[in-house]
Amino acid sequence: MEESHPLHRSQPASKAIDRDDVIIPIIDFSGFPTGSPSDKQAIASSIVNAFQTSGFLYLKNHGILPTVVSQIFDSSARFFARPRSEKDTVRWTTPQANRGYVSTGKEKLTLPDNADGTKAVREAVPDLKETMEIGREGVEGFPNQWPDQIDDEGKAFKQVMMSFFETCKTLYIQIMRAIALGMNLPEHFFDEFVDAGDCNLRLLHYPPVSKDVFQKNPDQVRAGEHSDYGSITLLFQDSRGGLQVRSPRDTFVDVVPIPGTIVVNAGDLLARWANDKIKSTRHRVVEPPKGVDDGIPDDPDIYPARYSIAYFCNPNMNAFIDALPGTYGEDINVPKKHSGIVTEDYLVQRLSATI
Repeated sequence: MEESHPLHRSQPASKAIDRDDVIIPIIDFSGFPTGSPSDKQAIASSIVNAFQTSGFLYLKNHGILPTVVSQIFDSSARFFARPRSEKDTVRWTTPQANRGYVSTGKEKLTLPDNADGTKAVREAVPDLKETMEIGREGVEGFPNQWPDQIDDEGKAFKQVMMSFFETCKTLYIQIMRAIALGMNLPEHFFDEFVDAGDCNLRLLHYPPVSKDVFQKNPDQVRAGEHSDYGSITLLFQDSRGGLQVRSPRDTFVDVVPIPGTIVVNAGDLLARWANDKIKSTRHRVVEPPKGVDDGIPDDPDIYPARYSIAYFCNPNMNAFIDALPGTYGEDINVPKKHSGIVTEDYLVQRLSATI
């Protein structure tokens, strides 16, 4: 008999990853937005179960067309192919704004308990990536840094990214409704906490890199080990690979790209919200795993470029995040493990530690 979830019986989901006590399922989301109450509940329970165990899942039939995803990757690649002088005209400025271009080596993703050592770590082992950060449009004092003043391609880039931002926001709200049901809360419980869309669309480019860079420095990575800051992350991968999650055995497990899926993981604020009943799992990006056929002829000396798109889903910036009902209390003999905090205060604190 299939083991049931402690809250509800979960929808059967295939295991994409099962290694070193890390199980990452593939969950079919097609039945959630318009499905029957029992369909919605089964999917919701599967999602919460994944977040309670590994903190990661693959989502398929999520409603975002492959052609849309391909367009975003193409637009991203063309942006990063611009001369550095053009990219620097839209450069990132402050953690409060968190918008614009971040050049290779400027950011170093680290763990919260190593924030004081970020500068030294960045100088010794910089992250081998460049990014473009896009936030919600229309926030007073924090405009997005669009390349629309450069040329027509920059104007097209702006329109494509604005549209995709809203597409991801819609999916984010749906997933949060699933999480609410999976945690025995009303389906629309989180709506008032996430309706503003205070999210961050991050385009990532990991440039080609000599293989001996990793051989000479065993600590070198493309993106350092970290946990995400917000509620959930929607990650669109290309075919290169390199994403890894830390297992309970302190090993790293490859989260291989699966066509047509989005990798979804829980972030620190969601874990805090859930009084640690949900896991925000540490992860990193390294050189591509061996034996991956990504359609690019193998170069004995160079790892090819990698692109990914991360949509960091955050609660509204002014939302006060405190332990959810039912996750603590004398009746279940569980204390509240974190003090409440305003989303903006938490995110600025974490972003300030990376630059």
